[in-house]
Amino acid sequence: MNWNELNDISQLEEMKELSKKKPVLIFKHSTRCGISSMALSRLERKWSGDEIEPYFLDLLRYREISSVIASDFGILHQSPQAILLKEGKPVYNSSHNGIDFDEIRSIVKEMESV
Repeated sequence: MNWNELNDISQLEEMKELSKKKPVLIFKHSTRCGISSMALSRLERKWSGDEIEPYFLDLLRYREISSVIASDFGILHQSPQAILLKEGKPVYNSSHNGIDFDEIRSIVKEMESV
């Protein structure tokens, strides 16, 4: 899995635009949290999402970006958290043990068939 590192607020606008061409996944991760590490590992083991552009946000280094994401998309900050963007808007949001790649892939496939 090749993560794009999300480390600058300006990337959010680029990601919104990109999501008009292909879904974008934001994974918010706390390197000090065992649950976050477990969710990341589960996601990476199941990953087969060439049709999805993945972005990784290190919350300990870039917490302000998470705050902007929460404000821009109207989504309460959580960690770990996965947010799927399509057409510049969130179409999936889950956290902790609820993060499920099969569910994310299913949503992407539904969007492709519409």
